Amino acid sequence: MKRAADITESDIAAARAAVPLAFGQPPWRRARRWLFAGLAVAWFAGLLVWFGITPARLLHGISGVWVILRLMIPPSPGAQWQDILRGLGESVAMAFLGTFVAAVLALPLGLLGARNVLSNVLAHLSLRRLFDGLRGMDQLLWALAFVRAVGLGPLAGVLAIAAAEIAVLAKLFAEAIENADPHPSEAVLAAGGSRLLAIRFGLLPQVLPVMLAQVLYAFESNTRSASVLGVVGAGGIGLQIAERIKVRYWNEVAFIILLILATVGTIDFLSARIRRGMMR
Repeated sequence: MKRAADITESDIAAARAAVPLAFGQPPWRRARRWLFAGLAVAWFAGLLVWFGITPARLLHGISGVWVILRLMIPPSPGAQWQDILRGLGESVAMAFLGTFVAAVLALPLGLLGARNVLSNVLAHLSLRRLFDGLRGMDQLLWALAFVRAVGLGPLAGVLAIAAAEIAVLAKLFAEAIENADPHPSEAVLAAGGSRLLAIRFGLLPQVLPVMLAQVLYAFESNTRSASVLGVVGAGGIGLQIAERIKVRYWNEVAFIILLILATVGTIDFLSARIRRGMMR
């Protein structure tokens, strides 16, 4: 290896020809980087103008938030605490029923959506695109549709959660099935078992713990979502929040929020314990 004092101009020229990027970015690449940075800044500034976001408006909004936070202290259940508990129970029940229905329907769809179960490329791609399309519709939109279809109440919330969650769980189930070890299924087939037996004894025992863990996480997430669905008339604690926001009972709103956080935290703790037990 040459010392720094022994390096000549020809050595530097040869190294520059061999690895030009080690000696700095070419002008066209630096210009392209600055162009992209300028476009990003222009796009961001255009969005601020489009949405009317100004420093004065932000400061006014922050001051309004501080006023609301001051009114939330101390949190209070108010005189209708029984309605609050009933609404919270409705939200948890809606999340459980919606997640259960979605999981039951998503299991066969996930099997059909897995490439190692349904080998037909056209059918597989069609099902996957169907999952993508259904996942693109939010639970609130489903809730608005079902409120119109079945009326106000928890039934609309259960149907909204189930409709929004089926495609999500089906996609997760399909990916778990595709990542399963194929050797147990091949052993069942080699022993003379049918394709159905290979799925039952070679495939499902591997992926069921993963599926159950995903369902438990979906239940926890849907408990939070069910708290919002009541705002559009789908029952649950969201209706209690909306009514108190209208009359500016912010201390009761704060109590309901803390109650929701405690409930979701408890469900998360129990779900994590169950998931760890299943994985072991």
